[in-house]
Amino acid sequence: MINLIWSLNLHPRPNITRSQLVAILPLVVAHTMGNLLTNISLGKVAVSFTHTIKAMEPFFTVVLSSIFLGEMPTFAVVSSLVPIVGGVALASMTEVSFNWIGFATAMASNLTNQSRNVLSKKLMVNEEETLDNINLYSLITIISFILLVPFTIFLEGVKFTPSYLQSAACQGLNVRELCVRSVLAAFCFHAYQQISYGILQMVSPVSHSVGNCVKRVVVIASSVIFFQIPLSPLNTLGTGVALVGVFLYSRVKQIKPKPQTKAA
Repeated sequence: MINLIWSLNLHPRPNITRSQLVAILPLVVAHTMGNLLTNISLGKVAVSFTHTIKAMEPFFTVVLSSIFLGEMPTFAVVSSLVPIVGGVALASMTEVSFNWIGFATAMASNLTNQSRNVLSKKLMVNEEETLDNINLYSLITIISFILLVPFTIFLEGVKFTPSYLQSAACQGLNVRELCVRSVLAAFCFHAYQQISYGILQMVSPVSHSVGNCVKRVVVIASSVIFFQIPLSPLNTLGTGVALVGVFLYSRVKQIKPKPQTKAA
């Protein structure tokens, strides 16, 4: 998709310098690990539970922004994060599909994904190394693909050969459905990430993570309906508390401190 955009001149192809490449590599590693960890969690626990844990993104963003960007949070901001952490903890204790691998990988994906976002924002505001959001994400995902290919071949080999697909089809796999869903998933994921990077260029990483958590509401609700996932009252309460915490946090961020007037 990216090469098609560049080839058709729908967006200018970037001229990458060595220093830009060095600056992008940490983002590539964080991006790759974040997606791998998220997929591992989705394979181990319910989709709704993975995204409930990922509602803790603002907590990680606040910590990482203070470390890498020097943005120190106010007491009100820290207080608004308490319901998010508490809600996730409550949902975890009452989750039917809970296991430690699913929980730990979802939590680790919060760290890696928010590290990528904070470091990306730092790169976006660096005039010497700046790249627009489309080219920055494009380069990250292309290098991530190159990074993953040898590991994929080493771990699973080249399975998608005509003979393998024919054998799988004989065992009941709908190859056409697999290919269609893979293409649709890839298109939707790329579009989502590209829009996400466009928003990240306009707002702070903390505001970005709060907006991203609104998406969790849609994902959690739709996954519960689609997969018919049973939710206990306490699990629903925990998820609700976490999402309310996200709302409170967004309201706190909108309140700007009044400028202090100097005494005459």
